[in-house]
Amino acid sequence: MKRIKLWDKEFEISLPFEEIQKAIQKMAGQMKVDLEGKNTLFVCILNGSFMFAADLMKELELNDAEISFLKLASYAGTASTGEIKELIGLNENIKDRTVVILEDIVDSGHTIADVMAQISERGAKEVKIATLLFKPAAMKTAVHLDYVGLEIPNDFIVGYGLDYDRRGRNLKDIYTLVK
Repeated sequence: MKRIKLWDKEFEISLPFEEIQKAIQKMAGQMKVDLEGKNTLFVCILNGSFMFAADLMKELELNDAEISFLKLASYAGTASTGEIKELIGLNENIKDRTVVILEDIVDSGHTIADVMAQISERGAKEVKIATLLFKPAAMKTAVHLDYVGLEIPNDFIVGYGLDYDRRGRNLKDIYTLVK
């Protein structure tokens, strides 16, 4: 499908599945080198990062890695509300561990900065950020991203875990809103 309609909006394909997978494989290779032997806990930010996290974990060759999930919400429709609500918290002991936050997309940086602060306060030895997608033009905070899959324009996108009002997460490709 080159073009889709979700609710009242039309989207066209911008990142095919194959391109997404190549970016994930490259990230996994970098992580293997950086994280070997570090007792790493990956924290997947739900809902949007579930596909990214699953595909990344399949590519990683780290025997001491674990994964957990943190569910947050900050979007309403096509815009960020600016308010981050923690819906399901992290239960693992992260004291003195390396934690890698897995995010589907970093745009303003507010969500990731908030999560980093919470994890650091809980005693993590090291906190790293891995995002599949990064919108540099939308960044409003000074957050260092350790692993970036793909840089994209500041457009609204859906697919591969990202949604528009709960729809489109199931799409294997990523689509951009048609203006």
